[in-house]
Amino acid sequence: MNNYGLIGKKLSHSFSKEFFNHKFKKLKLSNYSYKNFELDNISSIRELIVKNNLLGLNVTIPFKKKILKYVDELDYYAKEIGAVNTLKIVNKKILGYNTDALGFEKTLIPIIENKKSALILGNGGASKAIQFVLKKNNIKFQVVSRNGKKIYEDICENDINKNLIIINTTPLGMYPDIKSFPKIPYHFLSKKHIAYDLVYNPRETIFLKKAKEKGCLSIGGFKMLVEQANFAWKIWENNFH
Repeated sequence: MNNYGLIGKKLSHSFSKEFFNHKFKKLKLSNYSYKNFELDNISSIRELIVKNNLLGLNVTIPFKKKILKYVDELDYYAKEIGAVNTLKIVNKKILGYNTDALGFEKTLIPIIENKKSALILGNGGASKAIQFVLKKNNIKFQVVSRNGKKIYEDICENDINKNLIIINTTPLGMYPDIKSFPKIPYHFLSKKHIAYDLVYNPRETIFLKKAKEKGCLSIGGFKMLVEQANFAWKIWENNFH
């Protein structure tokens, strides 16, 4: 059996296992499977790969940056972003890729119109991919995090007014913690704004509900999730014989 999988801490909410196993079944690739591997740390990643005959892995919270020191080669996106969400194993070498950036770019950039400034909530591995895409597309941004230069309590009316794209890259609101949400002044949002949440389960988070109430165009993380998974599939597909 040729195995693929997902590594992360809490994976009960994961979409990847169902997505990739469905693809294998649809394409009659009966010798391939996809499994979840819940890990407390990733120091034993090479042993995990050998033991389970793994040809590729997706990487999720909290390992997108921590995995870097275990990877033998990085693609351009992973190197520039400093985070990895897809691995391919070739001749015992671990190759690292970042498809989050590609998935995000495909789902946001075509709809931004003339909006040229964004507020990014969170500064983890996913946030790094978002920052990379915004830089690449000449969109200015401010990063807000719990212990960064700018924290949530600092966000004022002016920050909301000048940044017409608000992007949540934190896991706040993700199942099972669906009642949590970023503490920003939602009352300053308007129909001029785009609210984008990288969280995909539930499909509509409290962050998105609050934004929608103010007339914002609201985008959930499921579209990005599907696109980044499709890019991961392209990275692996020459293995499927």
